Amino acid sequence: MLVSSPGWASGQPTPNPNGAVSQEVGAVAYAQTSQRAQYMTRSARRDLRDGLLFCSPYILGIILFWAGPMLYSIFLITQKWNMLVPPEYIGLGNITRLVGDPLVKKSLLVTAYYTFVGVPLQLAVAFGLAVLLNLDIKGQSVFRTVYYLPSITPAVALGVVWLQILNPQYGVVNAILGWFGIAPIKWLFDPVAAMPAFIMMSLFTVGPAMIIFLAGLQSVPPEVLEAATIDGAGNWGRFWKVKVPVISPIVFFNLVMGIIGSFQVFTASFVMTRGGPQNATLFFVLYIYNQAFELLRMGYAAVLSWVLFIIIMVFTTIQFALGRRWVYYGGEL
Repeated sequence: MLVSSPGWASGQPTPNPNGAVSQEVGAVAYAQTSQRAQYMTRSARRDLRDGLLFCSPYILGIILFWAGPMLYSIFLITQKWNMLVPPEYIGLGNITRLVGDPLVKKSLLVTAYYTFVGVPLQLAVAFGLAVLLNLDIKGQSVFRTVYYLPSITPAVALGVVWLQILNPQYGVVNAILGWFGIAPIKWLFDPVAAMPAFIMMSLFTVGPAMIIFLAGLQSVPPEVLEAATIDGAGNWGRFWKVKVPVISPIVFFNLVMGIIGSFQVFTASFVMTRGGPQNATLFFVLYIYNQAFELLRMGYAAVLSWVLFIIIMVFTTIQFALGRRWVYYGGEL
């Protein structure tokens, strides 16, 4: 090991801790340092400049539209601000309002209902479609396209279409139910039926999860399936004992993303019901929007936003903790 000293920097012999002279080693190290500095000057700096130039829109976007507002929302927690006059400090006033606001509990219950009922159904439908589309049948690509198309439809357009589909007088859903002698249901006008209608609508937009499931099923090593067949496993055994454990990380990913997405439902409720009837579809994000941009309570909306952030983080952390028990990442099945 060399001891740094003016003599080493000038290429003079420098004793190491054991008293040995290392002039040659010092000279080699100095030459390598000079070459590295020259390399950084000519090539690395140019690469760094070009890289920062191409990444600058993304970096500026994060700073201006994500990190900046997020940090400012922390400041707004203790402020009363309607975007028309300067913010006014009110201490814990927004948090006090949060504790006594009955619509906070209502919107959280609505969101929880959608999450715990809708997300499992969405995953089941997406997985079932992926299994069917993984079969070797005619027109496979056509079916894949048809099932995925609703997912790329703009959310506002999709909401307008479903307003007609769920119309209690001439909607398609009630017409189909009429074939079986079921009376028309006032889907979006009945507090009991409104949320099932939203969940039913969400089942038609499982295309992204379906594609991810399909990719996972197609990535199962064929030699593993072969080995299971040799061991006497049938179609059902290969499916549950091989395919499902192998794609369990895919299931876990879709589950995490599905729950996060369920806590951020906004467009459908905003376009179709505005949270009605009787706040039966008042999702938490819609309530945040109402407080921020309709009632101009930006400080209170900031508090609600951080509540949502904490809830999502808690649920995600729990999922990762429980995922260690059932998610297969390699090794023996």
